[in-house]
Amino acid sequence: MMDFELTNRQKQIRLAAREFAEGEFPGVAREYDRREEFPKELWKKACGLGFIGLFLKKEYGGLGLGFLEFSMVMEEFWRVDPGCGNILLTAFGAELIQLYGTEEQKKRYLPPLTKGKAIMGTAITEPDAGSDILSILTLARRDGDSYVVNGSKQFITNGSIANYLAVFCQVHPEAESKLKRFGVLLVETDRPGFSALKITGKMGIRASDTAEVRFNEVRVPKENLIGTKEGEGFSQIMQLFNINRVIAASQGVGVAQGALDKAVQYVKKRKQFGQPLGAFQAVQFKIAEMATWVEAARTLCYQAAWMLDHGKVEPKLISIAKYLAGEVGVKVANEALQLHGGYGYIADYDIERFYRDAKIVEIYEGTKEIEKNTIARELLGKL
Repeated sequence: MMDFELTNRQKQIRLAAREFAEGEFPGVAREYDRREEFPKELWKKACGLGFIGLFLKKEYGGLGLGFLEFSMVMEEFWRVDPGCGNILLTAFGAELIQLYGTEEQKKRYLPPLTKGKAIMGTAITEPDAGSDILSILTLARRDGDSYVVNGSKQFITNGSIANYLAVFCQVHPEAESKLKRFGVLLVETDRPGFSALKITGKMGIRASDTAEVRFNEVRVPKENLIGTKEGEGFSQIMQLFNINRVIAASQGVGVAQGALDKAVQYVKKRKQFGQPLGAFQAVQFKIAEMATWVEAARTLCYQAAWMLDHGKVEPKLISIAKYLAGEVGVKVANEALQLHGGYGYIADYDIERFYRDAKIVEIYEGTKEIEKNTIARELLGKL
């Protein structure tokens, strides 16, 4: 079990993240959401302060921190604005390179991410293969010293702004075991045959870039395969899910805490029937319930992150944390909007945006139904 007392350094990191988000996000968040535009200037500033890729080792440009610290920073960013908070995902996939990449890959692809010189993403989901990643059809056929990639990916974070993507694809389709058919290739987006179409009209996190990407005879050198041999892609992606479900859980905690903050502020100043809304017991009970849900989700999230940092990967705990945090994010945002009444339904009040943003946590990095499957499988075994 983790020690629930954060170190002084961890408290300082959390405070620095809070100060940055509170100082930089509020004045621009609504406009980035309206324009559905990636906040490039915020990203550059975050890079300069060491927030991007903070989990990377110092020799690769990071701060050498853990996923608990990453979770805390993500929570603080999402607490102020989820869309802008996703600038932290501009190093999404760097986890794979640091864990499984060659030394040459680490030195080439990781330092630019923390210096504000490159953005990356991870391309897994396909139009006809969402949660069922064993049905992925994107194929990288071997041709001499290269792979030639064909296929398409859907809902890819940073897809239209990334400099390179970690692409999950079939590299050994004839393997008898389905689990051994896959690999992860690093694909630079300036290679001939690559194209990206930005997805607009999203319900929430509109400042976070999402795209459909296509590969039409995209040729990459064999050295771009992450790992030492073909067939390791599935296990690599499963470990990435273990990490990023914890990070997604911290997003759920963050959006819930932000919504709770807004609800508390509103009911203290809004008066009805001659007294503040917060003076009514029914409102007090609702605030108390929301605070309880947030604290429960945060504790699970921190525990899962702490265990990752100590080499203890527990898929059941990770899925419980992500499932609960997603539900708490949606539930607290909903209750907070309800407390705002009609004002919560208009864009002049930020809770309207939080309400839209919260839902994604129940969908990406494994839907809540997939999390339930994982939890049940870990408890029941194979039946």
